[in-house]
Amino acid sequence: MKALILSGGKGTRLRPLTYTGAKQLVPVANKPILWYGIESIITAGITDIGIIISPETGAEVQAKTGNGDRFGARITYILQDQPLGLAHAVKIAQPFLEDSPFVMYLGDNLVQSQLNLFLDKFNSKHLDALTLLCEVENPTAFGVARVDEQGKVLELIEKPKVPPSNLALVGVYLFSPAIHEAIANIVPSPRGELEITDAIQYLIESQKNVESFQLQGWWLDTGKKDDLLAANQVILDTCLDSTIAGEVDSNSKISGRVHIGKGSQIINSTIRGPVTIGENCHIENCFIGPYSSIADHATIIDTEIEHSVILTEAKVIGIQQRIVDSLIGARVQLTVTPQRPKALRFMIGDDSQIELA
Repeated sequence: MKALILSGGKGTRLRPLTYTGAKQLVPVANKPILWYGIESIITAGITDIGIIISPETGAEVQAKTGNGDRFGARITYILQDQPLGLAHAVKIAQPFLEDSPFVMYLGDNLVQSQLNLFLDKFNSKHLDALTLLCEVENPTAFGVARVDEQGKVLELIEKPKVPPSNLALVGVYLFSPAIHEAIANIVPSPRGELEITDAIQYLIESQKNVESFQLQGWWLDTGKKDDLLAANQVILDTCLDSTIAGEVDSNSKISGRVHIGKGSQIINSTIRGPVTIGENCHIENCFIGPYSSIADHATIIDTEIEHSVILTEAKVIGIQQRIVDSLIGARVQLTVTPQRPKALRFMIGDDSQIELA
């Protein structure tokens, strides 16, 4: 069994952060989104992993993630020159996949791991495809499956106006080598892509064994800022261990589940968990409230922050109002100066979102 993780999208909904970095490397609870998928796959016993990368962000993904040694796996990178669809990604990965069954995992998804059960069903029933489904409130926004009472997939419909069910495709699939023949027999969709849903539909119409597995845990999309903040909250709620590896002075107060990385200094501050703070951070005269993640080498002084994600090397100093529900990018400087007359002074990149209250 092998794994194929797709990590090539442009992340337009997370701009401007993704102008300068891969969306799959944006951290949730101080860990790149992509790494959650890798760890979930390895926990299920799969250690031979291919990652689809794009020309724009592939080098960054490779540099950050490496050859798999840090995870106890072997990672092979596969370049997709153009975003021509999920099925196209499988097509170009065939030399890596060979005749092995494989799990396909969208790299910007966060899924509460049930891959062991998913694999057990696939192997025990000798299936050609197994789709992971999740109940959603707005099925018109997703690819949706029509299934029978036994979970057999009868039809897949992309963003239906009249959904046959509320079971959305999560973006995790298991395939036998039969998927390669299916992909060879489909044509590009109206948007010019080889769609994995068309390939699965080909398997269904060819009387192959295609079934579904309904997720009983959470599934988090991280495509937009509010989605990412919600994902950060869930991960901090469910996965955070309390570890104080940095220095906390006697004037500071720590409560709840809090992780503080090596080399970080907490001075005259209140940290109310769940909160994760990376390595070599400087936090002084601050309140850091629940559901905040602060990445390595960040500096925060004379500021209150809550329910926010602060990326590496950001500097936030002297902000007079509490910062909430915010995503602050790497190396951003958010400061207050004593200049008169008082005024707001900005240098803001393309596609930024600023709210003043």
